[in-house]
Amino acid sequence: MGNFLGRIVGGLEGAATGFMEGGPAGAAAGGLGGFIMGGGGPSGVGNIQGGTDWTVPAGQGMDRAYEAANLGLQAEELRHQYQMQVQSQQFNDVEDEKAEQMREMNTLRTVAMKQREADDKIVAEFIKTAGGQ
Repeated sequence: MGNFLGRIVGGLEGAATGFMEGGPAGAAAGGLGGFIMGGGGPSGVGNIQGGTDWTVPAGQGMDRAYEAANLGLQAEELRHQYQMQVQSQQFNDVEDEKAEQMREMNTLRTVAMKQREADDKIVAEFIKTAGGQ
C-alpha cells in the first residue's frame, strides 16, 4: 500500500511540476512519469540530484569555467576597444594639429603675398617719382 500511495503522490507531484514547466502536456507527462517511477518531478527520476549524481556538479563546474572564460574574453574585448579608442583619438589630435598648422601657413603665405604686392606698388611709385615722370 505504501508503494502505491508513493506512486500516487509521485504522480501528483509530477503533474504539478510538469504543469508549471510545460502546461497541460507537461502535467500529463509529469503525472504519468511520476506515477510510474514513484515521484521525483516531471521526469519521474527522483535519484538525480547534486549529492548523488556526479555529473550535476561537474556540469555546474564546467558552466562556471565557461562563464569565467567568457568574462575574460569580454574584458579583453573591452581593453582592445579602449586601446583602439585611445589610438583613434591620438590620430585625430595629430590630424587636427596638422590642419591647424596648414591654415596658419596659408595665412602667412597670403600675408606675405599682400606684402609683396604692396612693396611692388611702392617700388613702382618710387621709380615714377625718381625718374621724373
